[in-house]
Amino acid sequence: MTTRSRDVPPASIATATVALVTLGCARNDVDSEELAGRLAADGFRLVDDPEDAETVVVNTCGFVEAAKKDSIDTLLAAADLKDCGRTRAVVAVGCLAERYGRDLAESLPEADAVLGFDDYPEIAARLRSVLAGDRLHPHAPEDRRKLLPISPVERDASALSVPGHASDIGTHGPDSGPRTVRRRLAGGPMAPLKLASGCDRRCSFCAIPSFRGSFVSRRPSDVLAEARWLAGEGVREVFLVSENSTSYGKDLGDVRLLETLLPELAEVEGIERVRVSYLQPAETRPGLVEAIATTAGVSRYFDLSFQHASPVLLRRMRRFGSPESFLDLLTRLRSLAPTAGVRSNVIVGFPGETQDDLQTLCDFLVAARLDVTGVFGYSDEDGTEAAGLDGKLDEDEIRARVEHVTDLVEQLTADRAEDRIGEDVVVLIETVEGTVVEGRADHQGPEVDGTTRLTTGSHRVGDLVPARVVAAEGADLVAEPRT
Repeated sequence: MTTRSRDVPPASIATATVALVTLGCARNDVDSEELAGRLAADGFRLVDDPEDAETVVVNTCGFVEAAKKDSIDTLLAAADLKDCGRTRAVVAVGCLAERYGRDLAESLPEADAVLGFDDYPEIAARLRSVLAGDRLHPHAPEDRRKLLPISPVERDASALSVPGHASDIGTHGPDSGPRTVRRRLAGGPMAPLKLASGCDRRCSFCAIPSFRGSFVSRRPSDVLAEARWLAGEGVREVFLVSENSTSYGKDLGDVRLLETLLPELAEVEGIERVRVSYLQPAETRPGLVEAIATTAGVSRYFDLSFQHASPVLLRRMRRFGSPESFLDLLTRLRSLAPTAGVRSNVIVGFPGETQDDLQTLCDFLVAARLDVTGVFGYSDEDGTEAAGLDGKLDEDEIRARVEHVTDLVEQLTADRAEDRIGEDVVVLIETVEGTVVEGRADHQGPEVDGTTRLTTGSHRVGDLVPARVVAAEGADLVAEPRT
């Protein structure tokens, strides 16, 4: 339902310009590119700079407090453009918009609309309504786990499509499966590729399932089709993203489906690397470890979300594991791929965390020899079980513990990088600025795991360059091309 607040001639919005600003994770990057595909297919002209856009769409993040604040600040900055430029409307989409809906709209009148996931299939019509002066009523958020799973629904061949893309437009929101147009917003030789959406786990600290819904796998044929399309767009590495990649296929009747999909993806012409994100340690099967560690064209890279190492804390988090089981997993994967990259995230200051628990975590991190570890201080999240737990630590104590673990991790990361001096790597070149050539080795994930700088040679973005590591600078490496 809409209400008209001002009149704008329809002709002025026939080919309106729109900029998408994306915050948060790689899953949001894919969502933004699907929104861009829908908008372009329906006549909008995409621009890179919000200052050049009549409508600015901010794809927000609603994961933790810092991300929420960043989303609000970005929306306010976009709204300021309405006072001094051509911008006429600012629209919030994404996880924060889905999670808070009406409350966000009421607390942020600077945004002209707050749209939920169910608005995505009709995003062009929604933006045209906003530009025409209609006031869209924001949705009342629901726990998406209680709704029917968001699943692929095919349309006939007359469905809109972006030239060069064979997919159709889906009808059930951002996670509607494979049949959505997609328009790349970022260049470069790497692109995220959505493997699945939602999550069936019930980690006590995490609100994501409540606004992303239950776990739904994309069909392998559609994942492969999109990989082929990305290869045609110049992509050399696809980064498989989901809330829990180890669950892929369970809703399709085959929990080992990822093991069979990875070799097929690696054989897509033009794709040189396939990288998997977010593996739940307790669900990481030996067969999956072997597939990642030994399949040609698949990065020897394990994104293992340990979150903690104390068995007591892990149980309070509704997770499973111990230092012994985690170290056994690391031993198994390194026996198959000794130079594999391993990254993780940990939460410090979870309710009930004792000094002994903290020491258990630190001892594990020392023994684990991870390449990169993200350290997050605990904060309550609306609607989560952890928000109601006893044993809360005060903010100063959490901050002190985060600082302690971060200092440790920074040293361990630098030590691990130095261990790689003398190692042979293959670097995917991502930037060339004058004589500075940088990219990522097989063990380095995009944006979060450091880079590798080449010492010599004339290279282009997208090249894969064999090299030998000669120095380390924190998490970053310096390598000399091999002839």
